[in-house]
Amino acid sequence: MGDLPLISVLCALVAALLFACASVAQQRAASAVPEGEALVASLIRSPRWWAGLIGDGGGYVMQAVALSLGSVLVVQPLIVTSLLFALPLSAKFSGIRITRSAWSLAIMLAISLAIFLVVGDPTEGDSNAPWSDWAVPLTITVAVAVVATIGGLSKIDGGWRALLLGSAAGIFYGIAVAFTKYVTDLLGHGVVGVISAWQTWALIASGAIGVYLQQRAFQVGPLSASLPALTIGEPIAAIFLGMTVLDERLRVDGPGIALIGCAVAVMIMTTIALSRSQARDTEGAAAESTVSS
Repeated sequence: MGDLPLISVLCALVAALLFACASVAQQRAASAVPEGEALVASLIRSPRWWAGLIGDGGGYVMQAVALSLGSVLVVQPLIVTSLLFALPLSAKFSGIRITRSAWSLAIMLAISLAIFLVVGDPTEGDSNAPWSDWAVPLTITVAVAVVATIGGLSKIDGGWRALLLGSAAGIFYGIAVAFTKYVTDLLGHGVVGVISAWQTWALIASGAIGVYLQQRAFQVGPLSASLPALTIGEPIAAIFLGMTVLDERLRVDGPGIALIGCAVAVMIMTTIALSRSQARDTEGAAAESTVSS
């Protein structure tokens, strides 16, 4: 039994690596599609994109195994390391060097997100909340995602667009997470109950929108611009809905709340700084390529 925590850690790290490889493969496939072309149709014909999808599936399986053998407080922060795996992999294939400052920002982001997940650790709430409880918080969350999406589809530079679309994708994934437990519990009561529940269709819709926006984010900018935003968007949206709708509570008070506030601030600042840093590097590499040609 003493080996189980170690096996859980190893499974979590394998999951993080698979998620990183999947993100790199999907970003390379999406970025190869010109914006004027149909993104989904092009990706469906891309073996690289399908390889990324399989990598995501493998990552979810390994994450589930890790969670079955170890604590959420150990596994979830380790999953965050997918960001640190993805950056060098993306740099290798794109030919863009990851600077020391970018590495520092990425490490700060991963640490602050891990602190947010470990210290916050919300209690389990009531997943069977009525629509009246969902209406206002869900509307606010979707509205934030829609604003980010509109910004991401506008005519600003690629780094900002990738950051905004990545944020929107993460928020929709967070919405899907908030519905997941209720829908999972319904599975024990038969297929009819699952199909007839509005939460099931909300889960499917938010997940599908999240996948599409993620691919759009990968299409318009570097992975280092979209992946950090996506990574922080999901837990923040899920915890917001958990606290406002599902009656979940953070297991902290006093200094712990201040620590979470600082972690969120660091997450936002490092995400924006990393996005801008890598966008400048991408533009510089493109300019050098143009001059040399």
